[in-house]
Amino acid sequence: MASLIKQIKKIGLVWLCAAALSACAGANSFVDLEAVDPTAASKGNIASLTKVIKENPQDAAAYNTRGSAYGTAGQPRLALADFNKAIAIDSNFYQAYGNRAVIQKASGNTEEAIADYSKALQINSQYDAAYIGLGNIYREKGNSPKALENYNKAITLGTTDPRAFHNRGLLYQINNRNSEAIEDFTTAISLAPREAAPWNGRGASYLAIGNTKSALVDFNESLRRDSQSFRAWTNNGFANEKVGNIKKANRAYRNALKLQPNHAPALQGLARLEANKSKTTKPSPD
Repeated sequence: MASLIKQIKKIGLVWLCAAALSACAGANSFVDLEAVDPTAASKGNIASLTKVIKENPQDAAAYNTRGSAYGTAGQPRLALADFNKAIAIDSNFYQAYGNRAVIQKASGNTEEAIADYSKALQINSQYDAAYIGLGNIYREKGNSPKALENYNKAITLGTTDPRAFHNRGLLYQINNRNSEAIEDFTTAISLAPREAAPWNGRGASYLAIGNTKSALVDFNESLRRDSQSFRAWTNNGFANEKVGNIKKANRAYRNALKLQPNHAPALQGLARLEANKSKTTKPSPD
């Protein structure tokens, strides 16, 4: 349940809006925290919404909004019940289908999530959040062509959701289309400058094309925003290793391992540093 709640909190932005990388880059989606109303999931807000529903029991929007608040608060069952009620009242409420899809996906009900996103798009073919949601599902399932198709549709519609660009960038990255990935990560950064993930993603693509100095700048920016990312610390270590900053590389790898003790790339990085150190150390005279 703790893992489910964590997933739901990370994608709560979809609900709020509806209501009013490769191993190097990491695979998690992100939200622009600047866009999230911190009071949305408060007990006071939920109580106010409950009062509105008691006074207007056929208000589908109120159920959808309260479902969003429950979802952001880490109460998926209550959120699902409210989205179900919103849809029962208004079967064309495409945002409620999209929000219910978020709950279904976070609960591991992938096919149900696909069905809900698809229904939302039947009602409103311009609903960019549904295309992004489908793209995320197909990317996680390893179906890159379908994922790319859905991200492209959202972007063609003019979405300003940074996840569309970030996640398409991850797809480009794993297919060695790093110049295109860098463009998408740059757009994601412009849309969500406080998020760490696109900086780390762009750094990984810079690293792949041999631009180590730019990669190091991006990994540092990523860590300024999220110092608890073992992937960013590992990438930082590798970039520092490449430019000869051995002490910084050592520290970065060790920071990564504090956060994720068995992370193979960080362990391998430390092993390389130790091996190179032993090669350059002269034996002491007897």
